Amino acid sequence: MLTGEKVVLRGIRRDDLPRIWAFNNDLDVELAGGGDPPMPQSLERLQANFDREAAKGGRDDATFAIEVDGKLIGVCGLHNCNETARTCELGIGIGDKTAWGRGYGRDAVRVLLDYAFRLRNFRRVWLWVHARNERAIRSYRASGFVEEGRLRQHVWSNGAYDDAVQMGILREEWERSTLS
Repeated sequence: MLTGEKVVLRGIRRDDLPRIWAFNNDLDVELAGGGDPPMPQSLERLQANFDREAAKGGRDDATFAIEVDGKLIGVCGLHNCNETARTCELGIGIGDKTAWGRGYGRDAVRVLLDYAFRLRNFRRVWLWVHARNERAIRSYRASGFVEEGRLRQHVWSNGAYDDAVQMGILREEWERSTLS
């Protein structure tokens, strides 16, 4: 559906679920992404959630499969969309560890920002990231995000407390970065 220089963002299909399930149960992937403590997820639960959402009909939400050369490498999307304030949260996870450090995440973020600002008319996109996830922070900064706040020792991850860093980008900042 959405094409970048390196990635394609498309709707998630039921046949993607076994691979997403493997990503969700990979401890290295979970720890790299931060968030809640890793917990197992059964394929049956993931399929049931997918089927429940699909049964509602209509359009999918703004969650996308990240595909490279026909292979699913992760998921991304816009969440916590506030239609009044015109804001949303960006989330991304590259689950295929062989795809780490190859620019796919940065390209997916670039495509998502274009989708958020140009196609969905949001005025601000924000995200949370663990302070120890320096690779992600560098990537977000390169995409135009700025640090907006920090909650000190807010997250327990991999045996230690970590700061939660809030980053954001405004439409006009994105527009300036796309023109340069």
